Amino acid sequence: MIKAVVFDLDNTLVDFMHVKREAVGAAAEAMIDAGLKASKEETVKRIFNMYDREGIEDQRVFDKMLIEEYGEIDYRILAAGILGYRRAKEGHMVLYPHARLTLTQLLKMGIKLAIVSDAPRMSAWLRLVSLGLDSFFDTVVALDDTGKKKPDPAPFRLALGRLDVEPQDAIMIGDWAERDMVGAKRAGLKSVFARYGDTQNTQHSGADFEVDDILQLLDIVKKENAGAQ
Repeated sequence: MIKAVVFDLDNTLVDFMHVKREAVGAAAEAMIDAGLKASKEETVKRIFNMYDREGIEDQRVFDKMLIEEYGEIDYRILAAGILGYRRAKEGHMVLYPHARLTLTQLLKMGIKLAIVSDAPRMSAWLRLVSLGLDSFFDTVVALDDTGKKKPDPAPFRLALGRLDVEPQDAIMIGDWAERDMVGAKRAGLKSVFARYGDTQNTQHSGADFEVDDILQLLDIVKKENAGAQ
């Protein structure tokens, strides 16, 4: 019997990589306008290379890129990049199609909802509040809460403990097989692979279910619960 759904946040509810690409592009243009001697294409590539090394949530990527490429930080250029990034990020933060409808229908079904994200707590809440999703979830578990990233089972266990739901009565949906699906399995949850948000070109997700549209999650929960009655 499914009593709770645990959601990943980025690339599952929020089209995070779309936001990131647009924001980094805007930051690159702003830094060039402020005096950076490089093309937009080169700058975007350098920033994403730094994200690959330091982590997609790193808050000092622009600083590190400037030091690595130019040996110092020009604070006029850095400030322009940060402001360009923030403005574009706010304007491009979007949900996947049918995400809000899916959450609403799950609540109507009496299902408890949680977020388990590797993002820092403030970053996760900023995204949720900016999109008007903060009231949908019974609990939000971010990196700060356990200090453990998925696939460690600790964040999942904390979320289930807060929901007062047993692992066998919960299902998790996420876009990253090696983190979300493996982590859910280690914690004893059923799993749904959000193929629509996959950025890893995943061939075999190892999930119990796969969906191409988040709305399909409703049918999975209904069928699981019908079979449990």
